[in-house]
Amino acid sequence: MSVTAIILAAGGSRRLGRPKQLLVRDGETLVARAIRIVIEAGAAPVLVVLGAEHDAIQNAIGAGGPVIVANEDWQQGMSTSISAGMRALAQHSPESQGVLLLGCDQPRLNVDHLRELIRAFDAQSGEVIAASAYAGTQGAPAIFPRAAFPKLLDLRGDKGARALIADAPCSVVAVPFEGGEIDIDSPQDLAQIGD
Repeated sequence: MSVTAIILAAGGSRRLGRPKQLLVRDGETLVARAIRIVIEAGAAPVLVVLGAEHDAIQNAIGAGGPVIVANEDWQQGMSTSISAGMRALAQHSPESQGVLLLGCDQPRLNVDHLRELIRAFDAQSGEVIAASAYAGTQGAPAIFPRAAFPKLLDLRGDKGARALIADAPCSVVAVPFEGGEIDIDSPQDLAQIGD
């Protein structure tokens, strides 16, 4: 099945004090790393939703890569980035059978986990959400089927994928993601992961 990826990279990184999308780990920015591993995992096309620091992040991504989606309402919460991405998906990939939603701030995320999510999604005969399972919860990265697309568009405020998984319109398959609970939101998080 065709899976489109939407990388949510519009946040202002207020707690961190600088754009986390542009943090460099192992020689690449977090946003470039997210783009690379999504492409290597086989999702296509790749849409990147930008808001805060739009120009600087787009310049770091460069030309000829993913589709850049502008979210002018990024300050109103994550749901606005999901909506912007879903509207762009309808334009750039109207036949997509699923959408992979992820951020760029989970340093333990790798190609193998994304491939496992795609395999879990493809292996199901009906509508199913393939969600990452970590620290006693299910969340992003996650792949949502077409049946969930309207619900993704209906999210409001700072609600993201986890809210929809908790109240799923279909069954959910959990794919273990060791270290998925580790994300970068503050200087303390950077210190914990070794930056």
